[in-house]
Parts: sequence; C-alpha cells; structure tokens
Amino acid sequence: MTGGVRRSGPAGTHSDDAWLAEVARAASADAGGVPVELLGDYLRLLADAAATGRRPRRGELDAVGVLGRRAAEQGVSAGRAVRLYLSAARRLWQQLPHLVRSTDSEAVHAAAEALLHVVDAAVATLAEGYAVARRELVRREEALRRELVDDLLRGDSDLGGLVERAEPFGLDLARVHQVALASPSRRLPDTDAAISALERVIFDRLGDRDVLVATKEGLLVVIAPADTVTPGRSTGEGASVGDLGRLMHAELDRLARGRPWQVAVGRPHPGLYGIARSYEEAREALTTAQRLHADTAVIDAHDLLIYRVLLRDQPAMVDLVQAVLSPLGRARGGAEPLLDTLDAYFACGAVATEAARRLHVSVRTVTYRLDRIRKLSGYDPADPRDRFTLHAAVLGARALDWPRQSLPGPLA
Repeated sequence: MTGGVRRSGPAGTHSDDAWLAEVARAASADAGGVPVELLGDYLRLLADAAATGRRPRRGELDAVGVLGRRAAEQGVSAGRAVRLYLSAARRLWQQLPHLVRSTDSEAVHAAAEALLHVVDAAVATLAEGYAVARRELVRREEALRRELVDDLLRGDSDLGGLVERAEPFGLDLARVHQVALASPSRRLPDTDAAISALERVIFDRLGDRDVLVATKEGLLVVIAPADTVTPGRSTGEGASVGDLGRLMHAELDRLARGRPWQVAVGRPHPGLYGIARSYEEAREALTTAQRLHADTAVIDAHDLLIYRVLLRDQPAMVDLVQAVLSPLGRARGGAEPLLDTLDAYFACGAVATEAARRLHVSVRTVTYRLDRIRKLSGYDPADPRDRFTLHAAVLGARALDWPRQSLPGPLA
C-alpha cells in the first residue's frame, strides 16, 4: 500500500507496544476509566489496517466479541465500552503523522476506509458479545431471583444462607416487610413488562431499593419494606397497609395485557419468617376473594381475617352452615336470594331500606325475605341474639362458596 505508515511512534522513538499502550491509556480515560484490557488486540488491528489495508480475520473479531462479554460481566456499561473503542480509533488516527502529512490523497483515503471498516466490524462484534452476555446475566439473575423468592415465601430455609443470597438484591431481611400478590385476568405470555413496570414505579414512589419483584405460580410477587407501616388497618398518619396494593394496581392497569388485575396485600411482619407469613395472608386473601366472587381490585388481608378464623375449623363451619342455612334451600328460588339478602342486610348495619337499595329490590321484598329466613331457619335476623349466628353462617357460606358448591365433608 503506497503512502502507508510504519507501526512505530510518531518520531520513531517508541516501540509499537509503548505507542499503542499510550493510546489505550488515553482512550480509557476518555471512557471514564474503562479497563484497557477490554481493548485486547483492537489497536493492532487498526494499525495494521491503516498500514496495509488488511481486514480483520474471523478469529480476531471473535476475540473482540469475548471482550464484549467480559465488559458486561464486569459491569461496564455498553456506552462506555463503545466509547473506549471509538476513542481508541480516533486517538490512533491522530498518532499516524506520516499518513496524516501524506500528499497522496488516495493513500490517506484507502487507509481511512480500511481503519473505519475495522472500527465498524469491531464495535458491532463488541456490542453483540455484550448483548449476549447481558441476556445470560439477566436469565441467571432471574433464576436466582425466583429461587430466592421461593425460599423466602416458604420460610423454612437456612437463615444465614438466605441473608447472603438476598444481599445482591438489596434485600435486608432484618427489616419489616409485606408481600403483595397480583393476579391477572388470564395467564400472561410474558411477565417481563409487568415486572419492569412494578419495579420502576415502586422504586420511584417508595424511594427504596429494598424491593423484590418476581413471579410465582402465575402471580406477580412483590416483597417490599414496611417499616413505617404498623400492623393493623392504618398508621397514625392514615396510610393503610393497602397502599402498596393500590400503587401496584394503578401501574398494572396501564398495561395492555392482564386486565383486570386483582391485588392482595398481606400484613407487615418482621424478619425472615414474617415474609412467609405475609405471603400466606396475601395468598389466602386472594383465594378467599375469588371464592366470594369479589371483584375488589385491591384486597387487604386484614379485612378478611374473619374468614381465616371461620375456616380454621372447617368441619365446625360446615356444621354451622348446614344447621343454620340449609333450610333456606326449601324457599322458592332456592337459598341464594335469601343469602344475598342477609349479606346485604348485615353489610349495611341491619337497615332494610339500604339493603333494598343495594339489592335493587323494594323494601317490601327485603322484609318478606327476612321473614322467610326467620320461618325457615328459626333464626330472626332482627334479633340481636340470633344476628351473630346468622352473620357467621353467611360469612362461612360465602367462604365455602355455598350453595354454588356442595358443602365438603360427610355433611355435604
């Protein structure tokens, strides 16, 4: 190649290695201190291209791809890695005085074209290697995240091991946490968008990196700190434990897939086993709400504690429903309308006019049904002594999904 350049320093006083090492150090500084080792033999490829027009071989480009993977594994951003390579090419070109001062424009053009070809091929290969490594890291992190979430929610793993595994995710197991579960209307083919949306809004609104978002059994799981939320329905400042659920639901409702979402939030509990306890509460709340055919968008586990109490002794609850409510099945239209009437009547404080409004029927219809309940069951909804028994039986029937489903056990 005419008008080429020697692969030596500008004045011929430095060796190739010294010259290229200086270019590498300067490029590293330009890129914010990216390790010069990530350049590999890239500078020599550039110098050879400028001097001889030689194109890089496949093996040489493969080596650049390996360096791209290494950059990703070391946590170097893709932008800084690319800047390192571009800066190195610019600085090397500036260190070619014999070529820059050449009067042979064709030689300068040919050298520039050859050098730019190396830059183009090398940067593309570097980026490809980087992307491959990032995908592998994401998959590996997602697998570790799922395993960690499974063990945290199970609550029976080695504490020391969990603390060590949780640290890279920024999770401090000494804090108070609560667990929220989000259930889509149908199974999502891809949960990445939902996870990214939740992480973004929670980190932004809560200002806390001590949050873990993952999937489990088709549900989105969020483990979030709740140090400022006391167990119970609300804090002294009026912030309820359902705030996390409302934040999640508002963000998920923006997504094109999964609507309508239903979110259940467990109560805050301290320590490792508190996470498992909050998860169980959220899961039971979600299951109970689905049994009750409730379309509530955000379910607070605290509001459904009564159902946990009632269903803890299921045989006793089955016995209560069977004894108190099964006679309602003899009414014209079955037990369902009478059960709905009792549910609305108790929900509004035993006010017949309000119950009628909620049921979209006349007050006369409500009073007639209440009288039928009294005659069929022997329990008077207007009598405070009978009201508790009837109310407990109605709650139990809803939890058992009776009369839509047969009562479990030998009493069914």
